[in-house]
Amino acid sequence: MEIEARIRKNLGDFKLNVEFASQCGRIGILGASGCGKSMTLKSIAGIERPDEGFIRIGDRVLFDSSAHVDIKPQKRNIGYLFQNYALFPTMTVRANIGAGLKGSRKENSLRVQEMIEKFQLSGLADRLPGQLSGGQQQRVALARIMAYEPDVILLDEPFSALDMFLKDRLQRELIEMLTDYPGIVIMVSHSRDELYRFSGEILVMDSGKTVIHGQTKEIFARPRYREVARLTGCKNITGIRRLDDHTAEITDWDVRLCTEKIIPEKAVAIGYRAHDFVPVWGSRRENCLKFRLEDMAELPFENNYYLQSENRTSGTGERTICWFVQRDRLPELEERGMPDYLEILEEKIMFLEDQE
Repeated sequence: MEIEARIRKNLGDFKLNVEFASQCGRIGILGASGCGKSMTLKSIAGIERPDEGFIRIGDRVLFDSSAHVDIKPQKRNIGYLFQNYALFPTMTVRANIGAGLKGSRKENSLRVQEMIEKFQLSGLADRLPGQLSGGQQQRVALARIMAYEPDVILLDEPFSALDMFLKDRLQRELIEMLTDYPGIVIMVSHSRDELYRFSGEILVMDSGKTVIHGQTKEIFARPRYREVARLTGCKNITGIRRLDDHTAEITDWDVRLCTEKIIPEKAVAIGYRAHDFVPVWGSRRENCLKFRLEDMAELPFENNYYLQSENRTSGTGERTICWFVQRDRLPELEERGMPDYLEILEEKIMFLEDQE
């Protein structure tokens, strides 16, 4: 099944301008708070009406401003899992799951029982939402959605209010529960880790606009733009001056970068992930920056080192370089001391260009 959307909505100072098409069954939408992620989901669900554009799922046109088509939310066959799950507090689990089913009493009862068993809710059918754990509430909310077999499921920050342990467990449970779901699932999050784990394709948004859309792992490996690199967790983003096909100056780091592959002509910056530096003791190699320790943080599973760039004499700011060292590499540092340089590996460099 394919989803195609072009959504334009003017909200005063904020303008939503999102466009994407995908045949992937698991799509993530990544962006900072306030970038328009939830508004995009609400437009697809029919809760919000775009000013112009269209939304198509498979052969069904749900919205088309030029053709004056705007299918009501209850007719779109879309399941929306809200952040707080939106369960009816005075209704039992059984009643919550059956809410909205339009078959006969017998058909609805059989369907509800099927969902109770599928989502491991046996023994909880007569409880109220307030008597359930967060994970159980999520399963009830998803069971209610799946009971009427929607074409699309929309997940709006489903793990945002959970602690890390519960979040990890519920992510695994959700992925498992959706394994045999044949429709499209779109998850909105500001967490890169959640979306990397969940989605086959990712749409990155910034200030109401689509920045980039494609395969999740490809975009994390080659984010193309500064904002995309930042949203995918890159800690080191700095400008470059391209000198020729194989040479560039990393101006803030006072490093001349030499590459075997051709440096893209549009490259104006690089991104380099904090775990990818290689420590060097002794003489300086090609593509190395001097190790000038400014600060460090000792964490349970890694040490984070913050370095001062060579062309900056004091203070902290954008030019601070992050080097994160996982626990299994720390014994070498304890034995040999801090390195003299950090090497930048060509295959780990992400060349970035300005957004159009």
